[in-house]
Amino acid sequence: MSDDQTPRMAKVEPLRKALPCPECKRPSAREHYPFCSDRCRNLDLSRWLKGSYAIPVAEDESKADEDDYR
Repeated sequence: MSDDQTPRMAKVEPLRKALPCPECKRPSAREHYPFCSDRCRNLDLSRWLKGSYAIPVAEDESKADEDDYR
């Protein structure tokens, strides 16, 4: 190292640009990606656990296929 005692700082480029948080639209944080905070991450997890994020399923798959062709 040099004689002076100041540390040298390297410039680190982020791997990807900060996207907006899916919950509150603030810029996402690296520690909580893709969310901005632990609060927003827990809100999303709560929705998953309650079943709010569900894909609708047809009762009878053969009827669902027939409806697509009409």
